[in-house]
Order: sequence, then structure tokens, then C-alpha cells
Amino acid sequence: MKEITGKLVAGQDKKIGIVVAKFNGVVTDRLLNGAIEQLEMSGVASDNIVVVHVPGAYEIARTVNCLAKSGKVDGIIALGAVIRGETDHYTYVCEGTASQLAAATANGPVPVMFGVLMTDTVAQATDRAGGKSGNKGAECATDILEVLSLEEQINNL
Repeated sequence: MKEITGKLVAGQDKKIGIVVAKFNGVVTDRLLNGAIEQLEMSGVASDNIVVVHVPGAYEIARTVNCLAKSGKVDGIIALGAVIRGETDHYTYVCEGTASQLAAATANGPVPVMFGVLMTDTVAQATDRAGGKSGNKGAECATDILEVLSLEEQINNL
């Protein structure tokens, strides 16, 4: 029996794209910083990190698809923050963003990590962007490298 486990290998030569929403910047800036710091700590050269800023969470999926199809990156991290307001807009943005990013990673040419926070309050979002609940951006950085390792091992069976 052969078992495959993702590994984090220092000195990664992988190119990682990060698509980050500007809306709710107080949260998304923290997610972005966490992702970049974790990638660099994992050995990804800063020259191998491409950051693309989009207006809001709803625009992330289209940009992820464009970046994935470009062939310029090995994997993508999607970062955003949708915080509940007083209207149904929250629901539609969350549903659309989640389903489109799920389709992008399932059917696209490169893996996509889902780092779009969907919370009821700003406090919940900041807790997940470097606060008491960790940093989802940093978590996604580790996860993308692990998934890329898994895919490489599978391709080399």
C-alpha cells in the first residue's frame, strides 16, 4: 500500500498567486500579510509571489480563473472578507463567491485555497485575520504548498 501525505519543503520553487479583495481592507490586509509571511517562511521566494488586488469578494473568482488559466502560477490563494450587514446582499455575495471558487479549484488547472472569511461581525473577522483564532491567510499559504506537494507526488506515482 502506498500512502501520500502533503509535505512542506523549504526552498519551494513554486509560483503562488494571491487574489485579495480590497473591500474590508482592515481585515484583508492582515490576511494578505499572513499569507505572504507564511509563504516566505516556507521558502517561497518573494519574486515567486504574485498579488492581485480586486475590488471585493465577488470579483475574486473571475480573477482567480484568469490567473489560473494564465499558466503563470502553480497555485492560488483567494482572500477576502464578507461581513454580514442589514440586507440580503451578504447572502448572495457569500453564496456566489463560495460556489465560484469551489468550481475554480475543482475544475481549473491549479488548486485554489479558500481564504474568504464570511462572518457576522468585524470582531469575528479580525479574530480570524491574525487575532485569537489565528490567520486564515497564513493557513491558506501552508495549505496551498501541501496540496501542491500532494499533486506532485500523485503525478509521480
